[in-house]
Amino acid sequence: MPKLDRITADPAILGGKACIRGMRIAVSLVVNLLANGLSTDEIIAEYPDLEPEDIRQALQYAAWAADDAIFAPISAAA
Repeated sequence: MPKLDRITADPAILGGKACIRGMRIAVSLVVNLLANGLSTDEIIAEYPDLEPEDIRQALQYAAWAADDAIFAPISAAA
């Protein structure tokens, strides 16, 4: 797992979802905004408490969480 010192999870904040620095800004929101074409500068304009490193770590977290390990299904013996 990469060093993700800006990603936090607290059961009292957004039900324990991964957030940016304990704020009520979910990692999933940041990744969704990027996936829908917003630039880092545009996201920071909308969420001025964010910093470029927050956005970079949100992507790192998403990549780690979506690790592409594939497990073949176990078929029942015939």
